[in-house]
Amino acid sequence: NAEYMGSFEVHEAVVVMWGTRMSSLLRVVRSETCHARPSMLSRFFSSAPATVKVTFIEKDGNRKEVVGKVGQSVLEVAHENDIDLEGACEASLACSTCHVIVKEDFYKKMPAPRDEEEDMLDLAYGLTDTSRLGCQVILQPELEGMELQLPSATRNFYVDGHKPKPH
Repeated sequence: NAEYMGSFEVHEAVVVMWGTRMSSLLRVVRSETCHARPSMLSRFFSSAPATVKVTFIEKDGNRKEVVGKVGQSVLEVAHENDIDLEGACEASLACSTCHVIVKEDFYKKMPAPRDEEEDMLDLAYGLTDTSRLGCQVILQPELEGMELQLPSATRNFYVDGHKPKPH
């Protein structure tokens, strides 16, 4: 039940774990804008929808509209809905295989990519001004209706043609 609370500024390094899954960590980095997830408190402070519609435009041009939970990454939503978005590094920010191209109006609603994401995007095939890594894009209510174009190819340095299965 990961839910998104919003952005906030912090000035101390803090890590809080809720549950045992790594994806359920609240990661806070010194003096950066961070995203809180999961949070049971958001039910009390927000009337935001619990789900967000996202349209993936696949390599062949087919459009697939799916629903993701607020607080999930685009990569998680893609894997849950059999979208061909690789994620070879399992969201550890060590590859660019979950590269997506965000429609400009939605790109402007997102927090700016961190330096680590920018470094990995430099390796992405078909990089654009609105490229992001799907593992770093967290669904928020304001991204309702977001459209994401999948690039025609990815650069997987593991083995050409190898596509690891999500866990």
